[in-house]
Amino acid sequence: MIQVKRVYDAPLPEDGFRVLVDRLWPRGLTKEKARIALWLKDIAPSADLIQRFHQGRILWQEFKDSYISELALQPQAVAELLDMADRGRLTLLFAARDRDQNQAIILAEFLRAKSQAS
Repeated sequence: MIQVKRVYDAPLPEDGFRVLVDRLWPRGLTKEKARIALWLKDIAPSADLIQRFHQGRILWQEFKDSYISELALQPQAVAELLDMADRGRLTLLFAARDRDQNQAIILAEFLRAKSQAS
Protein backbone atom coordinates (compact mmCIF):
# COMPACT_ATOMS: atom_id res chain seq x y z
CA MET A 1 0.00 0.00 0.00
CA ILE A 2 1.20 3.48 -0.91
CA GLN A 3 -0.10 6.54 0.87
CA VAL A 4 0.72 10.25 0.81
CA LYS A 5 1.08 12.47 3.84
CA ARG A 6 2.30 15.96 4.65
CA VAL A 7 5.63 15.72 6.48
CA TYR A 8 4.41 18.18 9.12
CA ASP A 9 1.56 15.83 10.14
CA ALA A 10 2.31 13.69 13.18
CA PRO A 11 4.04 10.40 12.34
CA LEU A 12 1.95 7.33 13.13
CA PRO A 13 2.98 3.69 13.52
CA GLU A 14 0.66 2.73 10.65
CA ASP A 15 2.65 4.98 8.29
CA GLY A 16 5.08 2.14 7.72
CA PHE A 17 8.21 3.16 5.80
CA ARG A 18 8.29 6.98 5.60
CA VAL A 19 10.08 8.50 2.60
CA LEU A 20 10.55 12.23 2.04
CA VAL A 21 10.19 12.94 -1.68
CA ASP A 22 11.11 16.64 -1.66
CA ARG A 23 14.32 18.10 -3.03
CA LEU A 24 14.73 20.38 0.01
CA TRP A 25 14.53 19.52 3.71
CA PRO A 26 11.30 20.88 5.29
CA ARG A 27 11.76 24.08 7.27
CA GLY A 28 11.74 23.88 11.04
CA LEU A 29 11.55 20.09 11.16
CA THR A 30 14.17 17.91 12.83
CA LYS A 31 14.95 14.42 11.61
CA GLU A 32 13.87 13.02 14.96
CA LYS A 33 10.49 14.74 14.90
CA ALA A 34 9.81 13.83 11.26
CA ARG A 35 10.77 10.17 11.71
CA ILE A 36 11.83 9.89 8.10
CA ALA A 37 13.34 6.55 7.16
CA LEU A 38 14.70 7.76 3.83
CA TRP A 39 15.13 11.09 2.07
CA LEU A 40 14.97 10.41 -1.66
CA LYS A 41 15.87 13.81 -3.14
CA ASP A 42 16.52 12.45 -6.62
CA ILE A 43 12.92 11.30 -7.08
CA ALA A 44 11.64 14.86 -6.58
CA PRO A 45 10.79 17.03 -9.58
CA SER A 46 13.62 19.13 -10.96
CA ALA A 47 14.13 22.53 -9.39
CA ASP A 48 13.16 24.19 -12.68
CA LEU A 49 9.89 22.26 -12.93
CA ILE A 50 8.93 23.03 -9.33
CA GLN A 51 9.78 26.71 -9.81
CA ARG A 52 7.69 27.02 -12.99
CA PHE A 53 4.71 25.38 -11.27
CA HIS A 54 4.94 27.48 -8.11
CA GLN A 55 5.29 30.67 -10.14
CA GLY A 56 2.16 29.79 -12.11
CA ARG A 57 4.01 29.54 -15.42
CA ILE A 58 2.61 26.04 -15.96
CA LEU A 59 -0.66 24.50 -14.86
CA TRP A 60 -1.18 21.30 -12.85
CA GLN A 61 -1.60 18.98 -15.84
CA GLU A 62 1.60 20.20 -17.51
CA PHE A 63 3.46 19.88 -14.20
CA LYS A 64 2.10 16.35 -13.80
CA ASP A 65 3.03 15.31 -17.35
CA SER A 66 6.51 16.81 -17.06
CA TYR A 67 7.14 15.16 -13.68
CA ILE A 68 6.07 11.77 -15.04
CA SER A 69 8.57 12.25 -17.87
CA GLU A 70 11.26 12.99 -15.28
CA LEU A 71 10.28 9.87 -13.30
CA ALA A 72 10.91 7.76 -16.39
CA LEU A 73 14.55 8.89 -16.13
CA GLN A 74 14.80 7.59 -12.54
CA PRO A 75 14.25 3.81 -12.95
CA GLN A 76 16.49 2.86 -10.01
CA ALA A 77 14.72 5.15 -7.53
CA VAL A 78 11.30 4.05 -8.84
CA ALA A 79 12.29 0.40 -8.47
CA GLU A 80 13.49 1.06 -4.92
CA LEU A 81 10.15 2.62 -3.95
CA LEU A 82 8.19 -0.20 -5.58
CA ASP A 83 10.27 -2.71 -3.64
CA MET A 84 9.52 -0.88 -0.39
CA ALA A 85 5.81 -0.84 -1.21
CA ASP A 86 5.90 -4.59 -1.91
CA ARG A 87 7.33 -5.18 1.57
CA GLY A 88 4.69 -3.15 3.43
CA ARG A 89 3.05 0.22 3.76
CA LEU A 90 4.93 3.07 2.12
CA THR A 91 4.21 6.68 3.04
CA LEU A 92 5.43 9.35 0.64
CA LEU A 93 6.03 12.59 2.51
CA PHE A 94 5.84 16.10 1.07
CA ALA A 95 6.20 19.58 2.58
CA ALA A 96 3.96 21.61 0.25
CA ARG A 97 0.93 23.32 1.74
CA ASP A 98 -1.31 22.09 -1.06
CA ARG A 99 -2.47 18.60 -0.15
CA ASP A 100 -4.18 18.04 -3.50
CA GLN A 101 -1.59 19.22 -6.01
CA ASN A 102 1.93 18.14 -5.11
CA GLN A 103 4.58 15.79 -6.44
CA ALA A 104 3.90 13.07 -3.85
CA ILE A 105 0.37 12.58 -5.22
CA ILE A 106 1.73 12.23 -8.76
CA LEU A 107 4.46 9.87 -7.58
CA ALA A 108 1.99 7.69 -5.67
CA GLU A 109 -0.27 7.40 -8.74
CA PHE A 110 2.76 6.60 -10.91
CA LEU A 111 3.96 3.89 -8.52
CA ARG A 112 0.49 2.35 -8.19
CA ALA A 113 0.18 2.17 -11.98
CA LYS A 114 3.64 0.59 -12.29
CA SER A 115 2.81 -1.90 -9.56
CA GLN A 116 -0.45 -2.95 -11.23
CA ALA A 117 1.26 -3.27 -14.62
CA SER A 118 3.77 -5.81 -13.34
